[in-house]
Amino acid sequence: MAHVYFTDSSALAKRYVIETGAVWLRALLNPSTGAVVVVAHITAVELIAAFTRRERGGSLAPADAATARTDFRTDLANEYQVTEITEARLNRAMALAESHGLRGYDAVQLAVALDVNTEFLAMVSLRLP
Repeated sequence: MAHVYFTDSSALAKRYVIETGAVWLRALLNPSTGAVVVVAHITAVELIAAFTRRERGGSLAPADAATARTDFRTDLANEYQVTEITEARLNRAMALAESHGLRGYDAVQLAVALDVNTEFLAMVSLRLP
């Protein structure tokens, strides 16, 4: 069975921008390993915004930012399983934000991650003898 990974925006950015942990994450999520990468739909907006913000701030060269955006959009269309932000997930995110003091999109990412984990564990348990 393939490994399934949920990645939030901060982790996934390491596939496109050189920073601490990038080599490890790229190896872990390499499509040739059969890894299944699940992302929340909002990750698309967050990553494009992050690349653009870094470019405008001068920490990412314009050519590198353009490459990161293009590569990410290609991978989003072809490699990643994109999961939607449902009302139930938003309600869970609000509860997580309230109980743990999380920022808005961090709470949404965590709510989605918890749901993806629950769904994956249920799928695995159905396959066990």
